[in-house]
Parts: sequence; structure tokens; C-alpha cells
Amino acid sequence: MKVSKFSFRPIPTIRRTVIEQSALFFSVLRWTILATLIGVITGASTWAFISLLEWSTGETSQVSYWFLLAPVGMVLSALTVRWLAPDAEGHGTEKVIDAVHRFSGRISLKIAPVKTLATVITLAAGGSAGKEGPAAQIGGSLASGVARILNLSSDDRKKVVICGISAGFASVFGTPIAGALFGIEVLFLGHILYEVLVPSFVAGITAFQVCRWLGLTYVTQQIAFVPTFTEGFFFQIILTGVAFGIVTVLLIETFRFVHRYMHRLISSMILRAFVGGVILIALGLIFGRQVLGLGTAEIGLALSGEHVSPFNWLGKILAVAVTLGCGGSGGVVTPIFFVGSSFGNFWASVIGADPMTIAAIGMTAVLAGAANTPIAASMLAIEMFGPAIGPYAAMCAVVSFLMSGHRSVYPSQVLAASKSEALRARLQRPLGVGRSRVSDIAFKDVEQALSLPRRIWRFITKGEWKQHGR
Repeated sequence: MKVSKFSFRPIPTIRRTVIEQSALFFSVLRWTILATLIGVITGASTWAFISLLEWSTGETSQVSYWFLLAPVGMVLSALTVRWLAPDAEGHGTEKVIDAVHRFSGRISLKIAPVKTLATVITLAAGGSAGKEGPAAQIGGSLASGVARILNLSSDDRKKVVICGISAGFASVFGTPIAGALFGIEVLFLGHILYEVLVPSFVAGITAFQVCRWLGLTYVTQQIAFVPTFTEGFFFQIILTGVAFGIVTVLLIETFRFVHRYMHRLISSMILRAFVGGVILIALGLIFGRQVLGLGTAEIGLALSGEHVSPFNWLGKILAVAVTLGCGGSGGVVTPIFFVGSSFGNFWASVIGADPMTIAAIGMTAVLAGAANTPIAASMLAIEMFGPAIGPYAAMCAVVSFLMSGHRSVYPSQVLAASKSEALRARLQRPLGVGRSRVSDIAFKDVEQALSLPRRIWRFITKGEWKQHGR
């Protein structure tokens, strides 16, 4: 009997399906075990780091004019890093991103204790920085050590280090989903690492739960009042995204300028750190002590709707740029939250909006623009402030993300895709290398945008809408 070539042959199809599903199952099982291990280690190290940081800053804050210790603290932090682990300099997440792209995720184990010590010294003495960068670098360092012990391949080592980034972010801020998304979104601008999605989620959730079990508490604030959707409020949100995008550009360019010129003007590392500490004292006297240290108390004031100084955000940008540009150690996300919330509190008074809502949106919008992570930032808003604010926070985040252009607070972040046809840049290169150019399409967009109201008016007044309706 002749068999048609279109005959139904279920056995090979079933066999392929069984083999495929079995392979995927064992892949999920393997990465669940690995990511759980990374999550436990990173969560425990984050708890130890945060506990030590809270104790040290609590002790020094009891001293009047504690920020006068800044020159000594900056010098000690710079010397600690220089002598023990030069790769621990600056803000930690940037170093982990660079290690993944350039060194296949190889990070020295000694970075974990050195980064912890340097960051604690910097913040306790009045330096202005964050805590997520050290947590990510500590997590990445420990994850790289695990990969070395287990003799993992180069690709697998990259994946576990990315899990360390996710776990560090999630355990510091108590946002497991946003932390997982941050780890797979921050390495590239325009590309998400879906192949690390499952292990990143496992590591982020595990690290968060470990920190909670060890007693670390997180502050979340449900925004009770979110304005009802109207066309006017939606336009305000878009305009607010533009404003936050401009603030983000100022933040990134200030960081870049201070780092470049402080290294050019002062070649001595010790002298540069000491001068940076003196500048921090001056900034504390001009803008207030709230721009130094972590600044979490001021973030809380802005989110509660209390009036904060309209210049706090500017003072914080300068203080963080000096701290990290002159030899201090720490992260940048907590300062980004400070800048976004304080500027949002001020901007709300300008546009006549609710200060709590705009301050909350500002935190995540500036993060989206500065780190090029709009998806993680949108989820962060939902986890921190509740689902009601989600659509507005997401809209503001993507506008800020677009407005910041091809810039990043992490110069090692690789440009995988352009944000807009209006910008031209060479792809697959770090954002810290080269500059983007405005394309010819941008000028056409300007021309069309300016002529659009006239064309709409002509369409209505000359009755063209009647002809199109036929």
C-alpha cells in the first residue's frame, strides 16, 4: 500500500516533543538550583552589608557636624580600594556590567569585603552615594566565585553574575520582580536577556526572602491618592516625563564632567580624595546635610508630600558626582531616588499636581532614564507604591527614557538598538565610548511637529473632514 507523503506520523512528533520538554525541564531544574544558591549567598551578604552600614551611619550621625569627617573618610576609602582591590572603585553595578562584557563575568572574590568596607567608610563619614551598587558588586563577586568553584563555562558564569546583580538590587530595595528585571535589562540598551529570565527571578525572589527572614525591613508606601485619568492629567504626565528626562541628562553629564576633570586637575589620588571631602563639606553647608549620606530621610519627606527644598535635587547631584569622582565608594540608585523624588516634589508645585504622586513617579522615571531600564522602573513603581500608580509611572518612565538619549549612568552599558530614528550611533559599543548624532529624520520630525497644528486647523476649517467621511 502506497503511503502519501502527507500521511500523519505521530510517533516522531511525540518523541521530539518529549525530548524537548525533558531538556527544558532539566534546564529549569539546574538553573533553579544554581540561582537559589546565588540568591541565598547574595541575600545573606546584603543583610550583613546593610546591617553594618546602618550601625556605622547611626553611630556617626550622633556626632554634631559629622560630615566634617568627609575628607578623612574619602581618603581612607580611596586608600582601602587602591591597596586591596582597585576594581572596587566607584559605583559597583558599573563594574559588574563591565566585568560581564569584557571579562566573561570574572570578578575577584576579595572585592566583596573591600567594597563593603569602602562603602561603609564613605557613607559614615558624610560621602553621598547609594547602597545598591555595592550589593550588586558583592553579589556579582560571590556569584563569580561560585562559578569558579563549580567550574562553570564562560556563558554560565555570565548568567550567574547577572543573577547576582538581580539578587543584590532585589534584596536592597525589597522589590524582587523589579530587581530580577533590572539585572537582565541593565546590561544592554535595547536588548533584554530572556535566556537569564528564569534564574534572575529565582535569585531575586530568594535573596529578598532571605533578607526578610534575617530581619531586614523594607519601607514601602502605598500612594493612597492617585488622580483620576483625564486628558489634562495625562498631558501633565508626559510633560513631567520630559522634565525628568532633562534632569536625568543633567545628572549623567555632571557625573561625567566631575569625574573627568577632577582626574585631570588633580593627579594624586590622596589629594583628590581630600579635596573631594572638602567640597562635600561646602555642599553640606550650602544645601544642607540632607544631600550627604544616603538621604533616605529626605526621600521619605518628599514621598509623604512634605515640603522639601527646591534645590535639594541639584545639591544631591553635585554631592554624588564629587563623592564618586574623587575616590569615594557606593551606588547611584539611591541618589537617583533622592533626585527624582525631591525634584518631583518641587515640580508638582509648578504644575499644580499632587506632590506625593509626582515624587513617587519621579523616583522611577529618573531611574528609567539614567539606567535605561524603563521596564524594571515601571515594575519598581508598582511594587513600591501600589498598582494604581502603575500606568502613569510607566508612561513617565518611557518618556524620560527616550529623553535621556544614548546616555547612561553606567558607561559600560552596551548600545544594542537606538532609542529613536532621530539618533544615529554605532551599535554594539559601550555608551561611554563615542557620541550619538542627530539624524536627518529628526529635522523632518521638527518640521512636521511645527506644521501639525496648522494642518489640523486647515482640515477642520476647510471642511476636508467631510470629504474624508464620505
